[in-house]
Amino acid sequence: MNNVMASAKKFFKNKNVVTIIGVVIILILLYVGYSTQINNAVEPVQVPVATQTIQPRTEITDDMVQLVDMPNVSLSDNVIRSTSQIIGKYSNVNSVIPEGSMFYTDTVISEDELPDAAFTKVKAGEVVYNFPVDMESTYGNSIFPGNMIDIYMKVGDGTDEKIMLGKLIENVEVLAVKDSSGRAVFENTSEERTPSMLIFGLKSNLYSILKKASYMDGLGVELYPVPHGGEVDTEGVTQVSTQQLVDYIDAHSINIPEPEVPAEEDALLPTVNETGGNPNTVTITFPDGCDDKYTCTYVKDSGRSQRVTGRKQELLYTGNGTLTATVQEKDGTAHSITIDIPMSNSNNAEQ
Repeated sequence: MNNVMASAKKFFKNKNVVTIIGVVIILILLYVGYSTQINNAVEPVQVPVATQTIQPRTEITDDMVQLVDMPNVSLSDNVIRSTSQIIGKYSNVNSVIPEGSMFYTDTVISEDELPDAAFTKVKAGEVVYNFPVDMESTYGNSIFPGNMIDIYMKVGDGTDEKIMLGKLIENVEVLAVKDSSGRAVFENTSEERTPSMLIFGLKSNLYSILKKASYMDGLGVELYPVPHGGEVDTEGVTQVSTQQLVDYIDAHSINIPEPEVPAEEDALLPTVNETGGNPNTVTITFPDGCDDKYTCTYVKDSGRSQRVTGRKQELLYTGNGTLTATVQEKDGTAHSITIDIPMSNSNNAEQ
């Protein structure tokens, strides 16, 4: 026994032997750790995927979701891994979820988070106008959101008086094209929807003029959109100026009060402040209640709409850009401010 102990002591006193044993132990530990990481990375995880193509604003039901095994390493942080976070929710307004696709946090939202994108784009000081159209007046459904249009007015049927034609309102941005059910015509890629109305914003005085003219169909008044700067057929008509058309409208209509619009001091209108410098830090201040009373969002440089729940949101700009901040009430009323970055001053915003 003493000989064994002596031999063991002699063995472990040999520095070369101890070094070799230490290296072997380290290699074993590294191998075990590496193998564990690899196994965790490739271990299959059940992830919800779409069983069919899901169009924007669609409620996600149980039959639209199935679980499949995916390697853990292939999943990013924004992949939703639980069906309870998907079923009963809605696909985002700007998202088509393809068949077989995973669900991501920015493509699935709750019903309360479904804003009407048109209302979020209406500028403060403007009133939403629904302009009736059909397939023919939209040039075969060729007027899209974001297009600029002019509104032309034609008066008379050519029997009792000469036909007058002129441009009533010009350079109006189309915010949405909707069908007779109020659904956006171009948001669904699997359905053919017929245009029924163009939605755009107008200053209150222009709103009143156009609304008055819309009631004059009995006088042979026809209103129709034309792509901004486009040509119209003037054969057999007398071309008149915008002011002549306005005078005609005022002479043949009762007074329609101009609609009230939110004033600049509206308590629900977000405010924006810029600290200056390069890069620029821009701070948006929202009213209280963004988490329950209102839907508060911002859009940076024409990107995706981002929802916020707190009062203040700081954004970093490294160059020129744009910013839109919106507070939307439960009834759809939107209070929106749009500015260019950098601002000349904190109050010089496009309302």
